[in-house]
Amino acid sequence: MVSLRLPFSFPQPPRPPRRSNAASHSFPPSTAAAAAAAAAAAGVAFGLAIFVRTAEPSLEGPPRGASPAWASISLADAPSPTSVEPKSGAAFPTALEDGRRLLGVGLRKTNILGLKTIDVYAFGVYADDSEVKKLREKYGALSVPELKENKEFIADVLESDLCMTVRLQIVYGKLSIRSVRSAFEKSVRSRLEKFGRSDNKELLKSFVSLFSDEYKLPKGSVIELSREEGYVLQTRIDGKEVGRIQSKLLCRSILDLYLGEDPFDKKAKDVIQLNLASILKGSN
Repeated sequence: MVSLRLPFSFPQPPRPPRRSNAASHSFPPSTAAAAAAAAAAAGVAFGLAIFVRTAEPSLEGPPRGASPAWASISLADAPSPTSVEPKSGAAFPTALEDGRRLLGVGLRKTNILGLKTIDVYAFGVYADDSEVKKLREKYGALSVPELKENKEFIADVLESDLCMTVRLQIVYGKLSIRSVRSAFEKSVRSRLEKFGRSDNKELLKSFVSLFSDEYKLPKGSVIELSREEGYVLQTRIDGKEVGRIQSKLLCRSILDLYLGEDPFDKKAKDVIQLNLASILKGSN
């Protein structure tokens, strides 16, 4: 729990109270001033709420002993802290209901006929601290800067049975479910071919078929792709689970789109890897 001291300026002593026609009692000025100051302090204590809203993750990482970008300070009930993808304005919760914490946010763009680039969706990548720390035995001797540049480290994150979630938020208002299906078919197929050694058409078909025409994707819709224990890929659309597929290859192929050597957003990938390294070293 973080404590915070804020310098408050209390109001100047009020003017002598005006006589009320509805009351026959009067109070000395000193008593009225004390009551006003107490009321002001109570109002501040009751209504104050502070939370972090991150405009863009820092590539430098958190200072030693400090909380990461998703940390929050709250003196009263307040909305969950969020981190904002700066270009699209899409806001992501800094923690999911299952406790997975936000590592970084990015943007998926696409080019239309070589003439125009559009922002399709913003994304956030989440992981559980305890899951990431499973890799300490192998990488515990390396520093955060060393881990940030270590390709084997991120490859192990992709390969290992670590529970992670990629949360997509649609920012393009004219996106159809058919377009999503087609885009995943193309991008995931390339990864399946990269990591697999056999024909994976049926595996790809089983995944893209989850995005059936019954689902609409207006701006603001959310798709969650989660690698659960046992290499199970869980897919949710606007909070509703639409399917689970057990496949280590598929899980790795999905995460590689965001954390691999050729990610959708290179800057986001660097921030995510930095925060993974910070969690593993225990600086978060």
